[in-house]
Amino acid sequence: MGLSRSRLRMLCISSVAFFVTLLVFALNTLYFDLYINGLPAYKDVDLSVLTFRQLASPYYMDFVVRTVKDSGVVRISVGPSELNPLRNNAILNGVEIMRMVNFVASPRRANKKRVWILVVLVVGGFLALMFLVILAVFKCRKSKRKQRRAESAAWTSHGTISEGTALASPGPYGYYDLKIPFADIQSATSNFDKNLVVGTGGFGRVYKGVLRDNTNVAVKRCVPGSRQGLPEFQTEITVLSRIRHCHLVSLVGYCEEQSEMILVYEYVEKGPLRHHLYGSGLPPLSWKQRLEICIGAARGLHYLHTGSAQGIIHRDIKSTNILLDENYVAKVADFGLSKSGPCLNESHVSTGVKGSFGYLDPEYFRRQQLTDKSDVYSFGVVLFEVLCARPVVDPLLIGEQVNLAEWAMEWQKKGIIDEIVDRRLTGQINPSSLKKFHETAQKCVAECGVDRPTMGDVLWNLEHAYRLQTNQTQRATDVTADDVGTNKVVPEDPSRHGGVDLDDGSGNSDTSNS
Repeated sequence: MGLSRSRLRMLCISSVAFFVTLLVFALNTLYFDLYINGLPAYKDVDLSVLTFRQLASPYYMDFVVRTVKDSGVVRISVGPSELNPLRNNAILNGVEIMRMVNFVASPRRANKKRVWILVVLVVGGFLALMFLVILAVFKCRKSKRKQRRAESAAWTSHGTISEGTALASPGPYGYYDLKIPFADIQSATSNFDKNLVVGTGGFGRVYKGVLRDNTNVAVKRCVPGSRQGLPEFQTEITVLSRIRHCHLVSLVGYCEEQSEMILVYEYVEKGPLRHHLYGSGLPPLSWKQRLEICIGAARGLHYLHTGSAQGIIHRDIKSTNILLDENYVAKVADFGLSKSGPCLNESHVSTGVKGSFGYLDPEYFRRQQLTDKSDVYSFGVVLFEVLCARPVVDPLLIGEQVNLAEWAMEWQKKGIIDEIVDRRLTGQINPSSLKKFHETAQKCVAECGVDRPTMGDVLWNLEHAYRLQTNQTQRATDVTADDVGTNKVVPEDPSRHGGVDLDDGSGNSDTSNS
């Protein structure tokens, strides 16, 4: 008989076994020959002898054979023995290939093998890639940790000055006279008594304190992991130690002992402007007071923008960052996000977007190009906030009412500005003053920065609105020193707003750095 293997092709050697059925059962008469591939493999097979006269016993015979060329076929047959050629004593009824060596898989097995190889290669490559990515991330994080440690080493004394930090020893800033010992700050705040907390934020808490010389101060203590961290701490020191203006909060000192980041400011008695507009139950500000506050804040921002060659962009103008002292004099605060303005040959500063939702310049948000007009936009939102006495974003409202600036602009288009004014101001506002104020705010929140006025222009227009309200037409030089001392706004010649020689409220021009 012929046997064909469809899945295996024999290349050289096979070991086979076969099964036969006997046709006679008499002892010593069971002779037959075995042929493999037509050639005699075993002559005169006598099973009665091989099985020791136990014909019912199985007997196995193994042969090593080769396939016929490349056909993959092994032919096995039985035939009459020459000892008894006339009788067929057996027929072949089975064959078993016990083992195969030196073979090549059939196409299906070859395909499976290739698939497995491919799978192994893909999985191995993926694991190798993941390993490289993890290694790169690990190295990157390690590098950043080293950089942060280096920065901390430059700004933090870790409890002892002898370790030599950049601020404890001659460095790029050298603000020796601003350093305040941690023990003095603990004493000033009664060891950071919770009853002295006057404000909280992402940076930590602000405490009211009294220094040894009886100076009232606000102590901002940053907490580890706060959103306002080391870069903001450095920026506040850098900016506030170099500028002085009566409408900018002054930096009294700082402390960086024992891994602390503490800033000490002059204490501004009345707190944030927002608390006097809505939500706190405080007495409402008059329209004249609101104009004076806006003019004061505008003066501070104008000085910030023009007081140096590049100027400084605040980046976080909002009603909570405009503080009021005991005489309701406005002071711009919180310079942690401040950025130096563009150089003379540049139109903007390319930087990541930072600021507060509702006050953020949309053009700056889209293009990540910062200019002083971004502060102008934010200040325009504050002007609407002062006029309407409502949050800049109120999710409880519907449509355009949610966003204060959009809502105010919509009512302006309808020509009914009076409908959005704080009801507590009814009967107080001169219509001409209201119109000028609203036009100024509207120009500040123009979609494109080039269409917005400078802070100098904003200041002049606000002063004009103030004059319209009070019917005061005298120039700044006609105002007496007593008027200035009692916090009356000094109308200024608009031509003065183009430079840095700004009236600081004390009768002297102040362009000094500290």
